[in-house]
Amino acid sequence: MPAGPFTVGVEEELLLVDPATHSLAHISSTVLTALGDTSADIKHDLYEAQIEIASRPAGDVETAVGELRRHRAEVAQAGGCLLGAGLHPSAAFGDVEIVDADRYRRELHNLRGIVRRTPDCALHVHVGMPDDDTTITVYNGLREHLPLLVGLSGNSPYWYGVDSGFDCARMVLRRAYPRTEVPPHFRDWDDYEQTAAAVIEAGEVSDYTFLWWDVRPHPKLGTVEMRVMDAQSSLDDVTALSALVHGLAAYEADRGGREGTRREALAESAFRAVRDGLGARIWWKGEMRALADVAREAVEAARPYVGDVVDGVLRLLDGGNGADRQRAAFANGGGEGVLDWLVAQTRA
Repeated sequence: MPAGPFTVGVEEELLLVDPATHSLAHISSTVLTALGDTSADIKHDLYEAQIEIASRPAGDVETAVGELRRHRAEVAQAGGCLLGAGLHPSAAFGDVEIVDADRYRRELHNLRGIVRRTPDCALHVHVGMPDDDTTITVYNGLREHLPLLVGLSGNSPYWYGVDSGFDCARMVLRRAYPRTEVPPHFRDWDDYEQTAAAVIEAGEVSDYTFLWWDVRPHPKLGTVEMRVMDAQSSLDDVTALSALVHGLAAYEADRGGREGTRREALAESAFRAVRDGLGARIWWKGEMRALADVAREAVEAARPYVGDVVDGVLRLLDGGNGADRQRAAFANGGGEGVLDWLVAQTRA
């Protein structure tokens, strides 16, 4: 089964920063007004210092990322200086402005101090599904890859001006949110619907889009959405990571259902990847394995469906993930060096 029938769409949340100081710039409303009608491909998220850009569904990742490249340029032309990372490395605690819209005002009331800390940004990949049964098969399969994907994509080692000790400090912050977790393995579509309905009722939220699981079915779009990865500065990294998700989704559909890892064990493994990144040891197929070895196995599983574009993951293993490269930039130029490097990578 080729990946072609499984369309792919990519969304990235990016920070807006001052072009001179690279501190957070709370100007998304101004930028969006300057952009005018973007057909919802460029839009608000929760924070004024954050903007979300998205591709339309495409047959391959290169096409989807080409749209992101164009959208990044459009934001820049409208006066927005972009920084791609899971967290701003040195923003002060509480340097936050919430977008003045009903949905975000409600979330401020619901989440209170959780969203008053600092903006956080993720990379989301949607893979189109042909039917409900395939959706659950792919969801269950991608769920097993959560530790791998968060370790590969770690791009938030610094928070509030200091090294957090984690490759993905964003996920440490995100775990404070309700309904943000490693979700369960589902028997079938009915099991998913019953679980989602119970959580929606217990949380008194309006619909399943407020279930911010690390990976989730997205019935309104007809996709499975991978949500665990940090936002990236380099579009080469976006391409590699998105291609891996796309290829693994097709692989999981082709191989059929798999037995689910207990959620507690998968969550423990994901924590190790959040902390240690490419150097993590994670739980895979019933034993502890080096994340890098699991990544190479995943690349070979994905390659028949998406081609050599997935080899970008091997480049990450050789050259380091975003967190490794941020730390290298800090060693060379301190905090200002990290910010300069992130902005330059995001612009390029």
